[in-house]
Amino acid sequence: MTDQLTVSVLGTGIMGAAMARNLARAGHAVRVWNRSRAKAEPLAADGAHVAGSPEEAVRGADVVLTMLYDGPAALDVMRRAEPGLRPGTVWAQSTTAGVDAVADLAAYAHERGLVFFDAPVLGTRQPAEAGQLLVLAAGPGEARDTVAPVFDAVGSRTVWTGEDGAAGSATRLKLVANSWVLAVTNAGGETLSLAKALGVDPDTFFDAIAGGPLDMGYLRAKAGLIRDGALRPAQFAVATAEKDARLIVEAGEANGVRLDLAAAGAERFARAAAQGHGDEDMAAAYFASFEEKASD
Repeated sequence: MTDQLTVSVLGTGIMGAAMARNLARAGHAVRVWNRSRAKAEPLAADGAHVAGSPEEAVRGADVVLTMLYDGPAALDVMRRAEPGLRPGTVWAQSTTAGVDAVADLAAYAHERGLVFFDAPVLGTRQPAEAGQLLVLAAGPGEARDTVAPVFDAVGSRTVWTGEDGAAGSATRLKLVANSWVLAVTNAGGETLSLAKALGVDPDTFFDAIAGGPLDMGYLRAKAGLIRDGALRPAQFAVATAEKDARLIVEAGEANGVRLDLAAAGAERFARAAAQGHGDEDMAAAYFASFEEKASD
């Protein structure tokens, strides 16, 4: 392919591993690194080179894509990669990092002469594996031709939010979207827990709202995971949902907005994690309604 790139993927968890596979399938030369090498090793079967360090992974890369836990983790890994970075390398930062952290990451990119794209994604495990993520991106127009093949390989569509990645416009949109996703997830869990407490068959509830404005495919999907006990492997883990919820609360506070539902949602995720559900799908916040682990 004429637009083959060398792409370094730093962070191969649920999302990063799927993105790396789709990049390899699209014909790009892919290098991967993860703190726990065991999570990166399976990608060798997809043609990716498993690097022993961030520096090795990024050396000679056209594009570096970070999909790590949070902003500080992304900055730490990029600093470790620094000896292998060259000026002009495109950095697509896809970690959900928070508004302030994106500014810090962009400042580091500027210091190192990197071309910075704020590029979080919307979607969970299944769309990531299918290459159907929604990429939210902000970055300089003159470098978009370089990064476009990467976004095309991992996503079905790219929504451009601005020319300056440092402004965090894509991350701001991601936090707004996630505030809705997390609220619906928690509301669905509470609805099922209340039905359990009141002896109401959940099917009666779903039949009552079927086809109307209160019906929602996402609600049914998350409820199905709870009812079927299909919380592993996680589409989006409880622990990560808690982190994102707290970023949303912080963003609201920094801008004079009180987000009571997001704050309560973060506490629900934290309780579920404390019960041992941290690595399960975020639908497992359902269990936060009970003092001990509930069976369903």
